[in-house]
Amino acid sequence: MSRRLQQRVERSRPSDDRLAGRARSLNERHFGGRLRCASIGFADMSHLWGSCTFTTGDIRIAARAAALPEWVLDYLIVHELAHLEHSDHGPAFRELEGRYPLSERARGYLMALDHSAAAGAVD
Repeated sequence: MSRRLQQRVERSRPSDDRLAGRARSLNERHFGGRLRCASIGFADMSHLWGSCTFTTGDIRIAARAAALPEWVLDYLIVHELAHLEHSDHGPAFRELEGRYPLSERARGYLMALDHSAAAGAVD
């Protein structure tokens, strides 16, 4: 039990190295390794889960996402990787994003989190 709790704490700690490794693995698995990002890292974001600067290839994932389940974090990475090829959210982008098999489920998970946060807090 103690070991499992320690692993959970480690996973929830933002690590740019861990994020870069996951991005490489997901890029290879879902995009054949063809997408190139200049950098990927965690950043303090209060309203977005991630961002991709299409022109420079820089990807940022909200530091608060480090505590999410791995499959949701993977979705966020895949979503931002897909932006390296398509800056919009059109059909071609959705096709790329949809290569991650849990995309729809992860979007629902994030929508539920955002909804509960908005319902429970006034900014």
